[in-house]
Amino acid sequence: MNDPDNRIRRIRDGDVDAVVKLVHELAEYERAPQECLLTSRQLATALFGENPALFGHVAEVDGEVVGFALWFLNFSTWRGVHGIYLEDLYVREEFRGSGLGKALLATLARECVDRGYARLEWWVLNWNPARSFYTRLGAEPMDEWTVYRLTDEPLHTLAAEAGRTS
Repeated sequence: MNDPDNRIRRIRDGDVDAVVKLVHELAEYERAPQECLLTSRQLATALFGENPALFGHVAEVDGEVVGFALWFLNFSTWRGVHGIYLEDLYVREEFRGSGLGKALLATLARECVDRGYARLEWWVLNWNPARSFYTRLGAEPMDEWTVYRLTDEPLHTLAAEAGRTS
């Protein structure tokens, strides 16, 4: 195999189906396949539509997409500049340990540095063995923070409140 850095590239429209398949593999790995509803059309629109707000890179080996990083911009009010929020990073099991995950993260770090962004952030499940890998890279867990999420009925209920005041 080539140097892992040479196998990372920006996602192209021809990669969408392969990445959707990998996203569904990730959902299976994270023990929540029933929650993954992503379609190729949705991903293509998010990445390549009129106003794309999602970006991505893929890891390719012998012409096959075997990993990906999907990300979007966030903003730090404390730093006053954008950062990258890594929504998902995944490398097929048989390619883990080959340097592809690190190469994907290094590519995103390069995006941050080149664009003057202050942060590269992501969430990791507490049971995920990759946590030790991330710590070795110098990433720090943000243990003081608790993630909150609104979806489905609670999201719609709260949204109805805004509808009354708009």
